[in-house]
Amino acid sequence: MFTIAGVVLFAMMLPVLWRVLIGPTAIDRIVAINMIGTKTAVLLVIIGQIFGRVDMFIDFALAYALLNFIGSLAAARYFHRTRPRHGEDAALKEGKAQS
Repeated sequence: MFTIAGVVLFAMMLPVLWRVLIGPTAIDRIVAINMIGTKTAVLLVIIGQIFGRVDMFIDFALAYALLNFIGSLAAARYFHRTRPRHGEDAALKEGKAQS
């Protein structure tokens, strides 16, 4: 049963991978990568159950989930600081047109 659950979970990652590759914005790609990371952490727990070493694989899954979360926060903060805010695009274009 755990093997089937792992295969289904992995199959659910494939449509999300499509969003990573063609996502229209960087934020869409970040969210998709975060979803893949979350599913990977769950998949690590399922693999641990299959091999009978849940204690070891839970440690790996928690560490991976923490790194995934911190990476998502760092990317979101970076894009929040580098993207022009609402209305700044128009102001920048008007400033170029006036000069």
